[in-house]
Amino acid sequence: MPVRFLLFCGLSFACFFASAQFDAANIDIVRDQWGVPHIFGKTDPEVAYGLAWAHAEDDFATIQQSLLAGKAMLAQYQGKKGAQIDYIIHLLRIPELVEEKYESDLGPAFKKLLEGYCAGLNAYAAAHPKEILLKKAFPVTPKDMVQYSVLQLCVLSGADNALASIFNGKVPLLENFKTAGSNAFAFNSKKTTDGQVYLNINAHQPLEGPVAFYEAHLNSEEGWNILGANFPGAPCILHGVNENLGWAHTVNAPDKLDIYQLEINPSNKLEYRFDGKWEQLEERTAPLKVKLGAIRVGVKRKVYWSKYGPTLITERGTFSIRMPAQMDIRGLEQWYRFNKAKNFTEFKSVLEMLAIPGYNIVYADRYDTIYYISNGRIPIRDAKYNWKSTLPGNTSATLWNQLHPLKELPQVLQPGSGFVFNTNHSPFHSTEGPDNPVIKDVTMGYETLENNRSKRFSEMLSAYDKVSFENFRKIKFDRQYPAKFAFPTGIDSLFLLQASEYPDVAELIAQLQQWDKSASAESVGAGTFFLVYATVTRNPTLYNRYSILTQTQSVAILRSVKAAMLQNFGRTNLQLGEIQKLVRGDKELPLPGLPDVLAPMYAVPYKNGMWKGTQGDAYVELVRFTKDGPIIESINTYGASSRKESPHYTDQMEMYTRQQTKTMTLDKKEVYKTAARVYHPQ
Repeated sequence: MPVRFLLFCGLSFACFFASAQFDAANIDIVRDQWGVPHIFGKTDPEVAYGLAWAHAEDDFATIQQSLLAGKAMLAQYQGKKGAQIDYIIHLLRIPELVEEKYESDLGPAFKKLLEGYCAGLNAYAAAHPKEILLKKAFPVTPKDMVQYSVLQLCVLSGADNALASIFNGKVPLLENFKTAGSNAFAFNSKKTTDGQVYLNINAHQPLEGPVAFYEAHLNSEEGWNILGANFPGAPCILHGVNENLGWAHTVNAPDKLDIYQLEINPSNKLEYRFDGKWEQLEERTAPLKVKLGAIRVGVKRKVYWSKYGPTLITERGTFSIRMPAQMDIRGLEQWYRFNKAKNFTEFKSVLEMLAIPGYNIVYADRYDTIYYISNGRIPIRDAKYNWKSTLPGNTSATLWNQLHPLKELPQVLQPGSGFVFNTNHSPFHSTEGPDNPVIKDVTMGYETLENNRSKRFSEMLSAYDKVSFENFRKIKFDRQYPAKFAFPTGIDSLFLLQASEYPDVAELIAQLQQWDKSASAESVGAGTFFLVYATVTRNPTLYNRYSILTQTQSVAILRSVKAAMLQNFGRTNLQLGEIQKLVRGDKELPLPGLPDVLAPMYAVPYKNGMWKGTQGDAYVELVRFTKDGPIIESINTYGASSRKESPHYTDQMEMYTRQQTKTMTLDKKEVYKTAARVYHPQ
């Protein structure tokens, strides 16, 4: 294989030596009955090599598109759509950031891990040249991977929305209040009937694409043994469980990004006032290549930079954005170190890196420790300014340069209640009782809202003094709304209509009023509510925090829903599963779940009036920490492979819709004993 790899690289002895240091014979890929890869090697880089190969076997196309984005080459494959991403890479100066900090900021062990992953991915590409989307993208380098991770974390911080809002004339930014997100909760022995520690890992990601979860087990002789999920192009697990501890992520929403309007010199549009002096905008040219039909055309776009950061010149003015995510390249390394932590002290030490710019973290371990933190890289800001609005870009007073230390972030350790949780709601309600965090600095911009999931969780938990594991599962897989809705838009008027006053929609009014608020596939009330919800949320004038549906609006919505039902189905008594489907390839299943229940589903139009699920209850991993080690069960939406020809393309779909799980293990002997296939990545 080294010779073949050298020919593939075609230009560099460095490529040869990078490949030659990894002997595929030392790496085992063990596929279980579900096709999930368990990777075994002597060293961490060898395991990363095997992960890259296994993931490429299952979804090489998505990995490539992710890394093309990091290399600012997506437009060469996708055309104009990809050009937007390539432009952002150059605007944010991500390649320059990585080049500047790669050698100094990343640890040697992590750089070796990246080299192992790249070697595995490049070896797979060399062995499968017909699967390559863009030949010039190979070989992939560690810096390419880091560039993509920085891009992802900038998007997590809102960079794409901020840029779009500036161009669309929507500054200051309007918060997106649509309820989507994730669940994570942990109970220790104070709250469990058997004295064990429970952890729910359950992010609500898109079901397919560059941020869909891939399940894997990574095991080296250097102390790496973890089972969980990552994204295409990641060399480690992003949330999961090792022999001692585990953690789950949910998206949080502190103020991670600021927008400034610059004061421009009337006689020179490239000069801006800063502390009483005119400063020159830095100007560069971003070289883009865009696929147009069968050819790739070179396009040059100007990118600008001020003291605040990336800058856009628009008809409405000149704006800069500033975000901590764009100032650090160590995010992936922090996740890798989480993978290797053995106890809370080590995990907390890794948190001190403050390299990941966002995400809530819910942590649990075998030592009966539970912990919650609304993690982030949050600037220390001058409180006299309104940081929720567009800021004056003419003074150093708004030019922050320091971050809040970890100890100042909202967090809870070992609460007296025995549990911590987050459903993308307020971090100041992460448990019950006096252990909850309190707001210390309003400029940090943390969210303070509750949602249907947070209210339903509290509602369910209040019924238990202590929780059995079956109770725990019941809470996680619950598809019921709370007694009182907590949507951004007030929708109570829909349920207060008098059927006798509106005979043309009386049947729909009755369906809603008789509905038990359960999102089961067999529910007619849920089917009606699904179409009502879709109608409301697709109308931005109706769906926002301050809207309350009027009686007139509610009737109009029901009439619109009835017309759609009759047009597409010929009747109005539709079960949710008749409307909403889980679809992959030729398989189509009735799909339960509604937005913002604990086991949620979000959908987009599909065909013939039906909708298909695209985001929601994605990868689920439930963990019990016992004296003999963690007991693990999991489920993924479709299966382990994104290849249509694979038997694991759709083999978890039925289980997923039934909320059934599969047993998983970190035990190496058990993995080999029950293996469906064992092979080397070659």
